[in-house]
Amino acid sequence: MIEAVAGEKILILDFGSQYTQLIARRVRELNVYCEIHPCNVDLDKIRRFRARGIILSGGPSCIYDPDAPPLPPLILESGVPVLGICYGLQATIHALGGKVERADHREYGSADIEILKNTDLFSGFALHENLPVWMSHGDRVENLPADFEILAASKNSPVAAVKNSAGTIFGVQFHPEVVHTPRGADILSNFVHGICGCGRNWTMAGFIETTVAEIRRRVGDSKVILGLSGGVDSSVTAILIHQAIGDKLTPIFVNNGLLRKNEAEQVLAMYRDRLSLKVQYVDASKQFLDALREVADPEEKRKIIGRNFIEVFVAEADKLKDVDFLAQGTLYPDVIESVSFKGPSATIKSHHNVGGLPEKLDLKLVEPLRELFKDEVRAVGRELGLPAEVLGRHPFPGPGLGVRIPGPITEARVRVLQEADAIFIEEIQKAGWYDKIWQAFAALLPVRSVGVMGDERSYENVVALRAVHSLDGMTADWVHLPYSLLAKVSNRIINEVKGVNRVVYDVSSKPPATIEWE
Repeated sequence: MIEAVAGEKILILDFGSQYTQLIARRVRELNVYCEIHPCNVDLDKIRRFRARGIILSGGPSCIYDPDAPPLPPLILESGVPVLGICYGLQATIHALGGKVERADHREYGSADIEILKNTDLFSGFALHENLPVWMSHGDRVENLPADFEILAASKNSPVAAVKNSAGTIFGVQFHPEVVHTPRGADILSNFVHGICGCGRNWTMAGFIETTVAEIRRRVGDSKVILGLSGGVDSSVTAILIHQAIGDKLTPIFVNNGLLRKNEAEQVLAMYRDRLSLKVQYVDASKQFLDALREVADPEEKRKIIGRNFIEVFVAEADKLKDVDFLAQGTLYPDVIESVSFKGPSATIKSHHNVGGLPEKLDLKLVEPLRELFKDEVRAVGRELGLPAEVLGRHPFPGPGLGVRIPGPITEARVRVLQEADAIFIEEIQKAGWYDKIWQAFAALLPVRSVGVMGDERSYENVVALRAVHSLDGMTADWVHLPYSLLAKVSNRIINEVKGVNRVVYDVSSKPPATIEWE
């Protein structure tokens, strides 16, 4: 918990909504610190948090179902301003003696609400203005508690926004946190700034100052090791810790043989020469590739890569003296998932990051980014002066090219993919597309294709290109790259990469597909 903003914080209680993280992101964008906790969190934690205001998320439950999560009485008795969103509104009304019933028909998608009172949540809005919002509910409020009034209504939701007479409890039936509610940020700002009185104190410059001081205090004269990948999270973690304790930090960079073309050399040049970090480099590519030979199952490949990373990292760590801490680039979404109200989601695939190190090494953890979202991590990196090529680097999975080669992995297949991927990235950079895309890469498919090269029949590999737009990797849409650019990339790969005679473009969104192929 961030102590530097005590009294300037918002508590978000999660009732299982798919949008809960978005609420937190929007509040943080208003320069107000907030944290998400499950709705069944221990009440003492709520008291200790000392929030200036509380937001209740939506959720999939119906308030009249026997197993519907109730609203803790403390929330409404605390005197702290409360904003209920969708299910959070319904739970509030139900707890105070109002009536919630099944709506005549469910309301999902865009809707218009009419503003009936342009104060409080709608301060700065025009009276009787029709405001587009995003609805997602099958129930609606039928009767309000005696001391409540309606602030806004829609055709299907006569109670679209409410407040109590004391001006401490508010609720909206729609979702102000999603982009489909164009003025949702203004509504949230009216709550956190106007009603709760929070200042705009959550800045990345303030975070850096507080975090560096805390790392220095906690680590003292001890030493810290860090698994450096070259990605944004581990890079920002490394620079923050280095700023705090200097060369008492030892980043360890392991080459698993599944990196992109020339990546090992680029990472070492960046961190040793430009950022002055004492990086310890280990080339374990043969060990990884030998362990992966003839293994086709994607989950087994991930586990093998994870086990070997731990083995190599521990061996290197054992060579160092007086190390008491292990640094990790854990982000806030990872923390939220581990304590979510509904529990961790069903396993689609093993997490990209490699776990198990703290137990193996018996070290204390340093996780300076565990309260940040990805966009905040990049903002911290900019404040710290990290080069644009580090901060703007597309996400790269922990198992590397191992999850971009469905089927068995061999050194030869890795080389083919490295060459094809390098051409794709080079061309989208030259065309000015790289910084517009969340993630772009090539995958080497486990099929062979008949072709004609010169006057001869060929039977070679197929490369799939993938480029997606996303905000956080949770959902993604495929990028409509120009045909001329795709044609140029395809032509170069087929002509320059020996063993490839066909290139295809992946036009699948997430969901139902995932971003990576494995």
